[in-house]
Amino acid sequence: MARSIYITSAEGHSGKSTIALGVLDALSRATPKVGVFRPIARSTVERDYVLELLLSHDGVDLAYDECVGVTYDDVRADPEAALGTIVARFKAVEAQCDAVIVVGSDYTDVGSPAELAYNARIAANLGTPVLLVLGGRAQQGQAEQLGTTTARTADEVAQLARLALPELQRGRAELAALVVNRADPDRLAHITSEVSSAVGSDVPVWALPEDRMLVAPSMQDILRALDGALLKGDEQLLTREALGVVIAGMSMVNVLPRLTDGAVVVIPADRTEVLVAALLANQSGTFPKLTGIVLNGPFPVPEDVLRLIDGLGSSLPIVTTDLGTYETAVRVMGARGRASGSGRRFDTALAMFEQHVDIAELTRVLGVARATVVTPLMFEYGLIERARADRRHIVLPEGGDDRVLKAAASLLTRGVAELTILGEPDAIRSRATELGLDLADAHLVSPFDPELVERFATEYAQLRAHKGVTYEKAADTVTDVSYFGTMMVHLGLADGMVSGAAHTTAHTIRPAFEIIKTKPGVSVVSSVFLMALQDRVLVYGDCAVIPDPTSEQLADIAISSAATAAQFGVEPRVAMLSYSTGESGSGADVEKVRLATQLARERAPELPLEGPIQYDAAADAAVAKAKLPQSEVAGRATVFVFPDLNTGNNTYKAVQRSAGAVAIGPVLQGLNKPINDLSRGALVGDIVNTVAITAIQAQQE
Repeated sequence: MARSIYITSAEGHSGKSTIALGVLDALSRATPKVGVFRPIARSTVERDYVLELLLSHDGVDLAYDECVGVTYDDVRADPEAALGTIVARFKAVEAQCDAVIVVGSDYTDVGSPAELAYNARIAANLGTPVLLVLGGRAQQGQAEQLGTTTARTADEVAQLARLALPELQRGRAELAALVVNRADPDRLAHITSEVSSAVGSDVPVWALPEDRMLVAPSMQDILRALDGALLKGDEQLLTREALGVVIAGMSMVNVLPRLTDGAVVVIPADRTEVLVAALLANQSGTFPKLTGIVLNGPFPVPEDVLRLIDGLGSSLPIVTTDLGTYETAVRVMGARGRASGSGRRFDTALAMFEQHVDIAELTRVLGVARATVVTPLMFEYGLIERARADRRHIVLPEGGDDRVLKAAASLLTRGVAELTILGEPDAIRSRATELGLDLADAHLVSPFDPELVERFATEYAQLRAHKGVTYEKAADTVTDVSYFGTMMVHLGLADGMVSGAAHTTAHTIRPAFEIIKTKPGVSVVSSVFLMALQDRVLVYGDCAVIPDPTSEQLADIAISSAATAAQFGVEPRVAMLSYSTGESGSGADVEKVRLATQLARERAPELPLEGPIQYDAAADAAVAKAKLPQSEVAGRATVFVFPDLNTGNNTYKAVQRSAGAVAIGPVLQGLNKPINDLSRGALVGDIVNTVAITAIQAQQE
């Protein structure tokens, strides 16, 4: 039976969805299939955004409709019948999963003390222990309507816990753990201590601090609250958070000094001169960067003004609403921030949860044992955890690529690596602000920095003097971002480099061949793909670098691939692939693999290795029993060495597309220091994984 947790709160607006997201992320690292369930939703017509958020998480494979129990109307009409339906629908989800996260009601429709008691009854009937979420901030009256709150003291939070416990006990629910969310950042330890005293030392208690980013509404949230329309601007920038509100009901000269970073500016729609001034200020570079503009009032913007805005080329979202200024201000300030399945808010939420909640203790409390199988998601989480455990400095040369900036923001927020991004710092900062990214912790370096160019040129000229490279030629060469980044790694200013999102493989790795060079005893630089199948990880090499390796090079690839496999937790058992197995075939191609196998065995006699061998004999135990019954590798291979690039590249893509495997790589191997290449079609997640891999490689240096 699946292990489950029921996440509920003692009041509304406690940030329960953020906690649910953190728990889901944590359990996804430990067990292959995690499900989600919402026992009470608002309606069957309007989709529940919390449930949609959790269902969008990688690794959750359930349909929306099967994850909903009943509606609030069902509960009001007949609580007992509703409870029976909830249990039946939950059991159907539970049967498909290893663990289930149940998210209780929101206190927005029922809204009485009895709601916690009813959630407790649900939890008891589902057989799920409760993770209770308490709000660290109180909301009262008009302050709540305007989205303003006051911090609760440790005594107040402890008292809230004492009031909640009897409700859980009356419902016969078991309290497994407690989280205080949005707590006073300066009093986390005191709050945790007081609440622990209130609930007992056997219940784990964690406190997460208030974070402005998590509670701030996005422009999309504001658009929804106003029931407005997007007049101008980039729709993708609606995801940016509004960190303040400026009511611009005054002249331009009085509005400008009141602008703040991340603010949304509310402007009467007939004050077009203020609108233009705000847009110009946002683009000027001498004023704060805004999140968006709201034009209020039933006044159409003149066509000439719209044409002027188009000419400015601004991407800042401009939202319109017919509401008056007061009603607009109330709705903007009362808009609730909603977490999304990606982006800055998502990364911030996960980073905070990881920092303040003991994940190992949480999984222990839930009784979730770490699985023996390794899913792609679990493997990717493992990469992030290993990289974060011993942070390394990685340089990203392609600061002009939005994907690189988004990946960098995610990596920095979650503390995976220290990063240097190459490009003009002002341009990178400006673009990051437009995208709503936080790159404050990144090192932004121009590849034309005169001091570094002089240092790198001197070193490069010495390294390539035998090729006739002069200082002048070297000074021109090292301003190329690939050479500049490689020189940083060579001189110890960074531990590794990841590039290739906007450059060819040759452009990325040529400087490494010239400057970093190969490890002692390794004749070639090669690559592997880490192939994350549904239940295990295999290593394929070489699928990206050497077109037609010799026997000596194949032996090198085999030994390097085995070492890479071990680096990433895959026990190496190497299959030297060919179109024949053992002594059954002959021909030049088979002999090349046979000689490579012999050379590899001589150089690494301790390495389990078999060849020549066909793929089916290497991967399938039944075939192996018939063809090579005495082999310790046949049927159990984890490292597959292909005879040439044509075979390797096509095979990894065939497995990727046909078997649904996640191909992570190429991971370059054989260099003295880690340099890794990206596909030019790389997604943000691919860049994050490759940086984590590069950091792990750097840990071994």
